[in-house]
Amino acid sequence: MSYCYRFYCSEILLALEYLHMLGIVYRDLKPENVLVRDKGHIMLSDFDLSLRCSVNPTLVKSSSTHESSNGPSGGILSHDQTVHGCMQHSSFFPRILPSKKNRKTKSDFGLVVGGCLPELMAEPTNVRSMSFVGTHEYLAPEIIRGEGHGSAVDWWTFGIFLYELLHGITPFKGSGNKATLFNVVGQPLRFPEKPVVSKVARDLIEGLLVKEPKKRFAYKRGATEIKQHPFFHGVNWALVRSATPPIIPEPFDFSKYDRKTDIPALDKKVANIIASDKSNHTKPDSSYEDFEYF
Repeated sequence: MSYCYRFYCSEILLALEYLHMLGIVYRDLKPENVLVRDKGHIMLSDFDLSLRCSVNPTLVKSSSTHESSNGPSGGILSHDQTVHGCMQHSSFFPRILPSKKNRKTKSDFGLVVGGCLPELMAEPTNVRSMSFVGTHEYLAPEIIRGEGHGSAVDWWTFGIFLYELLHGITPFKGSGNKATLFNVVGQPLRFPEKPVVSKVARDLIEGLLVKEPKKRFAYKRGATEIKQHPFFHGVNWALVRSATPPIIPEPFDFSKYDRKTDIPALDKKVANIIASDKSNHTKPDSSYEDFEYF
């Protein structure tokens, strides 16, 4: 089961990394928006709340391994410890290689510098939005407080998603929307006694669900930092999309259902789910000042 969780989280992480590379802050990660394709791989949907901004992907020099550190989060190196310099994205490995006799070494292309492997950093860290948007249980504290938010809200929602995936509930859900928002801002993160999850999973969730965005895991280096966490140990990131998914969904055959009875019932069920989802959404650009107790 741990492989199953790690597989889907890996694909979601890659999807968020790709969006951030395009300068898109997703802002609406939740189970309802994660779709499973016919081959078992996932895709994200519903980009109504997404924010478009500018981004400059770069390659940064870093150590090839990160397991010898006793850094601030489960042995992961901090930004200051790993990054020694930057190379602009124009230094990416060229598509067309020279002939074998004239081929340069990898270090000449910037792939290995001083024995270190470069890392892709594609985090739009300079973006700021004052919009009050999202789903209550997944809203980051900075959105609720109206401080202005950036791409770090996606790493908060990724932490909420992982928590819900492992525990079946979101960590700050209250008796109503106001109680939920109050819990997000004012209550500490707690884990239920059961089911028991691994220490590395808890460590990753705790790092992602830091209420101060600048201290949140992946705030500066984005997905690159999360990929190096022990929770994803053993994941071959280059081949994730080529791996066999743990579950291949069976196709839904409408021909087995009676159009007069079964299909209207299914349509009604879907309509109820959509209505429920809309009731849990905040409206774009709503004012956070409605929540006076903050």
